[in-house]
Amino acid sequence: MSDVAQQPPILLVDSPSLYFRAYFGIPESAARAEDGSPVNAVRGFLDMLATLIRTRRPDRMVCALDHDWRPDWRVALLPSYKAHRLAPEGGEVVPDTLTPQVPVILDVLDAIGITTVGAAGYEADDVLGTLSVTQPAPAEVVSGDRDLFQLVDDARPVRLLYVGRGVAKLEDCDDAAVRARYGVPADRYADFAALRGDPSDGLPGVPGVGEKTAARLVTRYGDIAGILVALDDPDSGFAPGLRAKLAAARDYLAVAPKVVKVALDVPLPDLPTDLPTAPADPDRLLELAQRWNLAGSARRLVDALAGRS
Repeated sequence: MSDVAQQPPILLVDSPSLYFRAYFGIPESAARAEDGSPVNAVRGFLDMLATLIRTRRPDRMVCALDHDWRPDWRVALLPSYKAHRLAPEGGEVVPDTLTPQVPVILDVLDAIGITTVGAAGYEADDVLGTLSVTQPAPAEVVSGDRDLFQLVDDARPVRLLYVGRGVAKLEDCDDAAVRARYGVPADRYADFAALRGDPSDGLPGVPGVGEKTAARLVTRYGDIAGILVALDDPDSGFAPGLRAKLAAARDYLAVAPKVVKVALDVPLPDLPTDLPTAPADPDRLLELAQRWNLAGSARRLVDALAGRS
């Protein structure tokens, strides 16, 4: 094992992924402030962070934010991108009782001293991707978003802590895990996903091409660019039906990889990433905990931070 791999990791957290999961995982009736406001997403998110800090023992952390959940540059390439999640008045369809909880999460993180960052024109995924290649390794990206399998890189190393089944059942994924799960290496996951499609992001994929066929295509031709070149070669070995399907989707395939691939060059400021062992502003944290009925979750997070010292 390399010296880099032996060092404590930086934990790069997909904040929207976690607080959406927290919101839907904890009933509103089980977590309310004294004024009746739901705080289920706040409590769940803080408890997730506490569990991650306690079990992964990072020395650095950044929580990435969605400053633009549906960037214009992706929509220009593929108008269907996340279109099904667009509210009639604009913006993302978000539960009414979740929206007010996000500023509370940010206030608590600020009082503790955990860095948050987003960037205009980019999703949290893009912020995470950029941090994964610009911050000193090793890095562990925490998300329930499958698109982030593409960030896995054994050489740096970068791992994905996939929380599709919850933080308590997270899957610690390296390149071998991605290959075992999907049949392609991590650096080809974006091409695979574009072929397969993803209804949750409005990616139609190629009709009639499922995961197994997508994996075979990527394995044989390397990436979508290679597939498009092979389509023009009558001796490339496509079955007639598959060739017809891919040819019909040529326009989609020309733009889909650019939409699916996470940006690695988001302009970000210099960030303090060191994880504190005690709250940066304990008085403010106490006030927030009392106001929002977060004493238990705040204490668990503070204890997790102190347990690293």
